[in-house]
Amino acid sequence: MASPRYSPDHRPSRRTTLGLLGAVAGTAVAVPGTAEANTAVPAGPGRVPRGLRPGGAFDRYVKELADQDQFSGTVMIAHRGRPVLARAYGWADRENEVPNRTDGIYALASTAKLFTGLAVVQLAQRGKLTFYDLVSRHLDGLPAPMADRITVHHLLTHTSGLGDARRAGEKPPPEKIHDSYEEQLADFWANLRTFELEFVPGTKKAYSSMGYTLLGELVARVSGMPFQEYVRRHIFLPAGMKDSAYYTRRQWLTDARIAHPYMYQADGTRVDAVRNLDKGSVYGDAGQGSNSARGWMGTGGGNGFSTAPDLVRFATALQAGKLASRPYTELYVNGKISAKPLREDTSGGSLRGETFQAYGPVAPTFNGRRIITHGGGAGGISTSWSLYLDLDWTAVILGNYDLRSIEPVIDLERRLITGAE
Repeated sequence: MASPRYSPDHRPSRRTTLGLLGAVAGTAVAVPGTAEANTAVPAGPGRVPRGLRPGGAFDRYVKELADQDQFSGTVMIAHRGRPVLARAYGWADRENEVPNRTDGIYALASTAKLFTGLAVVQLAQRGKLTFYDLVSRHLDGLPAPMADRITVHHLLTHTSGLGDARRAGEKPPPEKIHDSYEEQLADFWANLRTFELEFVPGTKKAYSSMGYTLLGELVARVSGMPFQEYVRRHIFLPAGMKDSAYYTRRQWLTDARIAHPYMYQADGTRVDAVRNLDKGSVYGDAGQGSNSARGWMGTGGGNGFSTAPDLVRFATALQAGKLASRPYTELYVNGKISAKPLREDTSGGSLRGETFQAYGPVAPTFNGRRIITHGGGAGGISTSWSLYLDLDWTAVILGNYDLRSIEPVIDLERRLITGAE
């Protein structure tokens, strides 16, 4: 299935690389726009909780994790688009002693599904497709059981029956290293045509990166341009996300602005995923798990690249109606199906309400507040973006260590922002 070619010649501006220097490993850094440097940020009661300010509980906790080498990356907390706290810890490239920085570029893994979902919503707004179109109306080459049943809505809500290629109890197949995007997509289509649906579309929910990769192909076919170029033109540029892009593996390896992922290994060490394509995360099969750097370029399934400031800009542009009209923005952010049952917090309260799946984001409630969010995890990558719709807060966590390193950080972030802590 041929798709329009994408050229990575459209690269983000180097403006940020000529500005602020990042933090040295294991230390924090203040940048213009943070509370330390911008006195215009309101700090009154109910505006900036004490625990979110510089030196507060969140700041201290992340530093403690970094000091213990349990976190490496960038965190940014912003109120109404203005950063209140921005910190960077650890190394972007240990080999060349390049530190992480508050405006550093990170691979997003599945957090980039936010862009895929929004691209589809934009095309629906333009009348190019409808959510209940069969995918086969726009893409040929799907096996009959998929072509006759899977709709755009099913793919967006992870109810297509595709799941992911690595099924529970099965040993993952050998990971191929792709040296071009065309080769990568050819293997995707070859795999898809041999894949069997796990359930009848619409009857269950099973998270599917494969489904979102297929959505990326849908965007390319309907828009007439490569998926990555569509996102650049219609999401990154209108939102002012000048340092965001879908980089190739070659750029990932050579561009000093881009953080390298460091994967845990069975012996307790971490290895650079981009420089060690033969290795995978310890959380995979016997230490030979996923390594997203084996792919040549990110797809609709994930691994666009962005910065914490750009992801704050994304939240601001979304709320301001710059990326979709109000009705279609509401369609994008509102929950469509239940994603998981009510889960009580450890104190016996009900801080965590039910979680719903929206058209790209996950849409949970926490302590009675609405959030849209998405996280991403792969070997050496752990990311999270959260927009607190009722409170005008945005929280970004971009880590270049494995996923579980940020889970407690997200939990504390939510408690502090919603007033539960």
